[in-house]
Amino acid sequence: MKTDIISIKNAKVHNLKNVSLDIPKNKLVVVTGPSGSGKSSLVFDTIYVEGQRRYIESLSSYARQFLGQHQPPDVESITGLSPAIAIDQKSTNKNPRSTVGTVTEIYDYLRVLFARVGKMHCPTSGLPIIQYSRSTITKTISKLPENSKIQILAPIPKENIGPQLSKLTSMGFSRVRLNKEVLRIDELDLNNIKINSFEVVIDRVVIKPNIKERIADSVEYAMNIGEGTIIVQTDNEDLFFSEHNISPATNEIFPKLEPRSFSFNSPIGACPICNGLGECKNFDKNLMIGDTNKSVIDGAIKPIAKNRAFFFQMLLNVAEQESIDINTPYCKLPKKFLTLLWDGTEKIYEYSFESDNSTYKFKKGFKGVIKWIADKYNSTDSERVKKELEEYMHITLCNECNGARLNKIALSTKVGSFNIDDFSKMSIELLSNKFSNLKLSKDDELIASKLKKEISSRLKFLIDVGLEYLSLSRPTATLSGGESQRIRLATQIGSSLSGVIYCLDEPSIGLHQKDNNKLLHTLNQLKELGNSVIVVEHDLDTIMQADHIIDIGPRAGVHGGEIIAEGTLAQIKKNTNSITAKYLLKKEAIPIPKTRRIHHEKIVLTGATYNNLNNIDVEFPLNSFVCITGVSGSGKSTLVHEVLVPAVKTSLAKEQHKIIYKRDNFKAISGISNINSIVELDQSPIGKTPLSNPATYTGLYTDIRTLFAKTPESIARGYKPGRFSFNVSGGRCEECEGNGVKKIEMHFLPDVYITCNDCKGTRYNAETLTVLYKGKNIAEVLDLTIEEALKFFNNHQSIFRKLDVLNRVGLGYIKLGQPATTLSGGEAQRLKLTRELSKITRGNCLYVLDEPTTGLHFSDIAILLDAINQLIDNGHSVIIIEHNLDIIKNADYIIDLGPGGGDKGGKIVITGNPEIVARSKESSTGQYLANHLYSPC
Repeated sequence: MKTDIISIKNAKVHNLKNVSLDIPKNKLVVVTGPSGSGKSSLVFDTIYVEGQRRYIESLSSYARQFLGQHQPPDVESITGLSPAIAIDQKSTNKNPRSTVGTVTEIYDYLRVLFARVGKMHCPTSGLPIIQYSRSTITKTISKLPENSKIQILAPIPKENIGPQLSKLTSMGFSRVRLNKEVLRIDELDLNNIKINSFEVVIDRVVIKPNIKERIADSVEYAMNIGEGTIIVQTDNEDLFFSEHNISPATNEIFPKLEPRSFSFNSPIGACPICNGLGECKNFDKNLMIGDTNKSVIDGAIKPIAKNRAFFFQMLLNVAEQESIDINTPYCKLPKKFLTLLWDGTEKIYEYSFESDNSTYKFKKGFKGVIKWIADKYNSTDSERVKKELEEYMHITLCNECNGARLNKIALSTKVGSFNIDDFSKMSIELLSNKFSNLKLSKDDELIASKLKKEISSRLKFLIDVGLEYLSLSRPTATLSGGESQRIRLATQIGSSLSGVIYCLDEPSIGLHQKDNNKLLHTLNQLKELGNSVIVVEHDLDTIMQADHIIDIGPRAGVHGGEIIAEGTLAQIKKNTNSITAKYLLKKEAIPIPKTRRIHHEKIVLTGATYNNLNNIDVEFPLNSFVCITGVSGSGKSTLVHEVLVPAVKTSLAKEQHKIIYKRDNFKAISGISNINSIVELDQSPIGKTPLSNPATYTGLYTDIRTLFAKTPESIARGYKPGRFSFNVSGGRCEECEGNGVKKIEMHFLPDVYITCNDCKGTRYNAETLTVLYKGKNIAEVLDLTIEEALKFFNNHQSIFRKLDVLNRVGLGYIKLGQPATTLSGGEAQRLKLTRELSKITRGNCLYVLDEPTTGLHFSDIAILLDAINQLIDNGHSVIIIEHNLDIIKNADYIIDLGPGGGDKGGKIVITGNPEIVARSKESSTGQYLANHLYSPC
């Protein structure tokens, strides 16, 4: 058996057709081919799953029960496998508490650093808080100038002065310092005196060479009486010492620093107001108010529009006792009553009403709409109710921590002149420079040296993969799939593992051509460590750098699943059957449009200042194809998703008296009257369960069920469209609840899925399957591919139109009932495009797409461009964030951001058609676009 290859025999996973091949180990292998051809089935569902499964099986049964188990892939044999690690796009953490710092573990090292060498300061006064040992205090006092006259004092809390006085006298102490004045105890008169400070004089000493022992005894006495705190009065000042973390200004005692003191995921370190999220959700009455010309009883306040609700009945009683006509339009109600209505009052009212066959009579105050809805939100366990109520909330930055997520103690602790939030908000590049020049004391340097080394090396790995513009505080939910993958790549390089199979899914997503070399260098680093790197990729640079290329095709779905070509770049180019080879040899190419659309209407956004956007003014042409370009981190997603889309949605919603977003990240927006709606299309799955499929998502399922309900057999039996749904009781198989399979839990073995014996996997009961349309039952219809369904439903205009659009965007190979969980990101986005294309939409709709070329082969991009141009030809507008030069060269108008990422970006470098951008010497995009415009590939 050869040990330098992974040998696969007769793989049949998904659409793979008895695929057999040998993949060289310890090489950079690129798997390419059309979208849906079987690339992920080979790399992730076969190689990764089997490598992971075999490794987990080597563990004890006790360990296996805690790990995710995998079913063996449908393959005859795989030899030469090593443990496998998948770095894909689907594993991005969407938890709001997850940040770049926590995922890379750099923040964990920072927490230890601050806990061990951080210097705490008083949050109120800013004075340093130092924890002293008794021996250190003695040494410090002994080093005072010779012949200095000092008094060693023990502070007594105000509440303990009375009980302590008699005890102090019996112990032999005769003097105290009251409000900075030294008095004898027997002269004290504490009546009618405001006590600001009170200390017992423990000893009065003149500093001499042989007095250290006496000072030590006095310090010991003072610390015991002062409960760990003493004051040394010199001729010039008071010296404050404590073995606690106590503020010299407020006497507040703070807890000892530990790593979790700096964790926003721990109650010890988190901000108490926002619980470590940095943001607060608040109910906004502006979102609850509907039509102000209506009365409250007619639904002016949306959350209490149900007139029979308990709270509404209370409101009617309050209005009656306040002599307010509740039928008065909301806009004409007295301000005093509106304040009572929203904020409530402690005034006691008498309530008497009937509700749900019950009679209520009681007396109490009125809590107001805001408090009532907040209580309802916090007390309900219903996700549906929570979602409904969240429509009346807006998100604001936490006033307590200003988005830092931590409490005042953590934010008042500094290393050098920075707190941990300062470090977290720096770009990774700047943070790396700061750490290289971080100066610490000799002792602190000794403690922190290993921590600094670990933090610096991890920061360097992130810079090496082109992520120097990110900050540690950046939430992972805002990262693109490519950014998330590159973060995990950097982590893997840091782990220095060898002999592993790394499976990657398009790591070039979101990466500008300028930064491609950094990614390729990283992939080669993994290979040089002795690992096998298998990448599913369509990026031309990555394909050309590969040691071995596997081209799968020839087309997608049932028309794919075959190895068309494999070998080195030179060998692939010689293969006449390879579509990829034709694009590499420039025999096929995506053409440049002969003319560019000229726009007349536009949306103008002025003063955009969110994240790194530098107060920019931007024009977005309408009825055109607009591309937002720029290097990674230049501000593209911020401009489109954080500023433009919220601004447009809010402006459109104002007509409905609603506020969608409450943000002040731009000055003004105009031109909204030129559009009727806005739609965002991303690559998120069309459904999270196998019950969701292309038929249900596109609305075809409803039309097909209605068609089956109109058959003579259905009419005779009284079957309605719901009878043909596998999601509800009636027509579905109840044994498997419409899933077609049953899950058998096997504890420390993977769960086993077996085909349902009752329905044989059809999902429907026998009675439902007896109803036929053109010789096929509902289960057989759902098993048709789009291409087959086109012929089957050629006489039904509504169904045929939707199927025709699906076929034209290149999805003719997928089945109507194919589970949504098996669709790729590119397939999901094209399904969303299809749904929009098949709609009969009136007016101008603004479509926003974010890197729609993800998962698309060169041949698929042409299909995508046709779909985009069809939307524009139908009278709509399209804005795309994109790095793919084939898409960019087809745009009518380009907005190029930069010139760099992070703090170096956020500006407009150049705008105009591709020819104008290509001539710009300042634009990184333009430099690459120039080569592409005048070259067929």
